[in-house]
Amino acid sequence: MRAVTRNNCPAAVSSTGVRERLTKVSPNAASRLRIRLLNAGCVTKRRSAAWEKLRVAARALKSSSHLLSRFITFSRTTHQNRSHVRRTVGVTSALCRICIGQCLTALALTFTKAYDPQRSGTDRVLIEMISIMSSAASFRTEKDLLGVLEVPAQAYYGIQTLRAVNNFRLSGVPISHYPKLVIGLAMVKQAAADANRELGQLSEAKHAAISEACARLIRGDFHEEFVVDMIQGGAGTSTNMNANEVIANIALEAMGHQKGEYQYLHPNNDVNMAQSTNDAYPTAIRLGLLLGHDALLASLDSLIQSFAAKGEEFGHVLKMGRTQLQDAVPMTLGQEFRAFATTLSEDLARLKTLAPELLTEVNLGGTAIGTGINADPRYQALAVQRLATISGQPLVPAADLIEATSDMGAFVLFSGMLKRTAVKLSKICNDLRLLSSGPRTGINEINLPARQPGSSIMPGKVNPVIPEAVNQVAFQIIGNDLALTMAAEGGQLQLNVMEPLIAFKIFDSIRLLQRAMDMLREHCIVGITANEARCRELVEHSIGLVTALNPYIGYENATRIARVALESGRGVLELVREEGLLDDAMLDDILRPENMIAPRLVPLKA
Repeated sequence: MRAVTRNNCPAAVSSTGVRERLTKVSPNAASRLRIRLLNAGCVTKRRSAAWEKLRVAARALKSSSHLLSRFITFSRTTHQNRSHVRRTVGVTSALCRICIGQCLTALALTFTKAYDPQRSGTDRVLIEMISIMSSAASFRTEKDLLGVLEVPAQAYYGIQTLRAVNNFRLSGVPISHYPKLVIGLAMVKQAAADANRELGQLSEAKHAAISEACARLIRGDFHEEFVVDMIQGGAGTSTNMNANEVIANIALEAMGHQKGEYQYLHPNNDVNMAQSTNDAYPTAIRLGLLLGHDALLASLDSLIQSFAAKGEEFGHVLKMGRTQLQDAVPMTLGQEFRAFATTLSEDLARLKTLAPELLTEVNLGGTAIGTGINADPRYQALAVQRLATISGQPLVPAADLIEATSDMGAFVLFSGMLKRTAVKLSKICNDLRLLSSGPRTGINEINLPARQPGSSIMPGKVNPVIPEAVNQVAFQIIGNDLALTMAAEGGQLQLNVMEPLIAFKIFDSIRLLQRAMDMLREHCIVGITANEARCRELVEHSIGLVTALNPYIGYENATRIARVALESGRGVLELVREEGLLDDAMLDDILRPENMIAPRLVPLKA
């Protein structure tokens, strides 16, 4: 380390720099809580009294705050730097006092002298200590059954959420990834608060504060505070407590209190009043699915309309139909695309009618296992009625709360409907990829919009990336359905503890399916064009065309023509004309698209 002299001191930084440093401290710094002090100064033969005071102060800081994990011994500074040592002693002593409740920021702003982080190691120590201790000062202490934890002061979640975050580092997908689930949770808490106030169990002041907090969540505020992983143990308790704590702390601030001052409004006693995770959580899941259902239906309907529009556009384009990847009989490209629209329309109809029937029956009010313990007998009807009003969904109380608490059948069936739609989409995308194959050596009956270059080694190659992506989404949804099915099967007795996985997979499937449908429509379907000449060429050279001529030339002639065409490579129409079986006018009538694509016989002229 170089010695510090009067000649190598760079320009100093003012206390404003210290202030800026304090405001930029990362909240995550508290997780490490280690102060790394820099070795500084010039080595001398004996320690100064000031240095001894510094060591004593540092030991006091370590023992009183438990924040100092390592203290790197300072060398005795040169004469011109002794003032820095004395200054460090004073600051360190002040930091000790801060650890027992004094404001570090106020102390930092009392610095009147200009500091230079590179002038001496001592000053660098000051900056380092101020930053770390400022971070430590931005935490609050909360306690629960298991003990005490320091929660980031700015966080609206609390100790139980923090424990869950530390326990479950699995999918990397937090609850906030699915806004409709967060909104569903907030609506459940609002409905519960309304019912409890009406029953005289919750004060007007607490109800008003909880209502304000829930309203903000419903508007989309504070969703980033829902930090628990979607996959979690505990049957969803972590999710429920994440909601309870966030709502409680927002409400506390609305009441003029600080976060964590739960003596004024408690996450369990007030926000979770008359509820259990086992009724609040599944109700919120169902509600979240219903809230997002219209958007899913809209995406599916828009995709159907785009296929139907292409069906009309391609209605005049004659092409060969294929079975088992072999030539079959003629059809139009329009018929092919209308079939895509029709098959998806079936799923749209089922999703419109069946999903509400599956999801509108809720077990709110059943509390722990469906018996309604700890809830007023009038609570269930009031809470569900309020939830229906708040959400605008036709929610009704479950007929059998114990069955509704333990059974996941509705989610299994709903997931199966999503899987069915995904399977159909994947099959359609297989067809689109095959029909656009080539362009020179494949079928090449349609052109898909070029979205991006397709190869890092083959110039000019363009791949069907949009249908390929939809295929992969379908595979994921199929996998989600299997995982959800196994989770539903894994329930035991009065509760299914695998419900977090069920929620994760079903919300993931909806999100993926909706995005895939929008992507397919916007980036692929609307831009598809037909290669009409190629379609006509394949019809005329297809041996399958002989099937359409069979009623007019007879089975034996048709069989012979087909064999000769196959062996010689010549076209069916060419051979029919050559043998005089049908003239050009007759062939034109027979091969008109309107005569080829429907159960119709063309009367032949004598």
